[in-house]
Amino acid sequence: MATNTVFIDGAEGTTGLEIAERLAGRGEFDVFKLSDAERKDPDCRRTALNAADFAILCLPDDAAIEAVAMLDPDGKTRVIDASSAHRTAGNWAYGFPEIVGPSVIASATRVSNPGCYPTGFLGLVAPLTRAGLLPRDWPYTVNAVSGFSGGGKAMIKRFEDEPEIAFRSYGLAMGHKHLPEMQRHAGLDHAPVFAPAVVPAHRGMLVEVPLPIAGMKKAAGPAELLAGLQEHYAGSPIVGVHRGEDSEMLIAKNDAASDRLDLYVFQDAQGTSARLVARLDNLGKGASGAAVQSLNLMAGCDPTAGLRL
Repeated sequence: MATNTVFIDGAEGTTGLEIAERLAGRGEFDVFKLSDAERKDPDCRRTALNAADFAILCLPDDAAIEAVAMLDPDGKTRVIDASSAHRTAGNWAYGFPEIVGPSVIASATRVSNPGCYPTGFLGLVAPLTRAGLLPRDWPYTVNAVSGFSGGGKAMIKRFEDEPEIAFRSYGLAMGHKHLPEMQRHAGLDHAPVFAPAVVPAHRGMLVEVPLPIAGMKKAAGPAELLAGLQEHYAGSPIVGVHRGEDSEMLIAKNDAASDRLDLYVFQDAQGTSARLVARLDNLGKGASGAAVQSLNLMAGCDPTAGLRL
């Protein structure tokens, strides 16, 4: 297989570093980055972006938009954007192959990496709304907790500087940037009410969607929801679907890196309510692992190559 050149723009950030780790030693890709001086030079960045077969943008939203504007419209470079800048853009493929289909990613020139929280939410809800097992017009809520690495360098520093903080609820002003992404790709009439929090663990994430099924006129029962998810993800080497049987779920401070997404359906004894829970690594399937999976598909490689499964 021919070697593809990959330019990671923002390679020194958490997501960029983890992508580089997953690509290290792989003969299909020749990964390069710019020096500190070069990355501050717009001409150097423009040259690197247009010289690469693939550019992976691990940048803040404004910088990602700037990088895309530097690309030659007729150039060869195919882009994976790990920021939130293009996640609802109509001319970008949404980089969740289990939801949009692997062929969509494989043929795309522009791919937007899903957010970490939306990956959990959409992994649970999108297949069920599409199958008619959950209503599109229900006002869903999302309760989620993540390791602090998902907040980038600023959040990491805050937790390191404030060791006494055990739980940080945020987004209380509402209007979180993940909401349009969740609503659009699940096909919902209303944006969910989203309650995210961060704990003093480096990585790991739990995303929960509670369902008061007895009060939802158009919702299937827990057994049907479980069967619907099992059917949708049947044969997936990355996404697992499980009947929820444990009484608790944990995030450890030193969880190992993983690119899996595990989905659970918990229910009460009567089957009148359910809790859909997604477990994932916010730096894995929630960020770097998803980008590498999309890159594999775009380059014609095994989708799981380089992933930690």
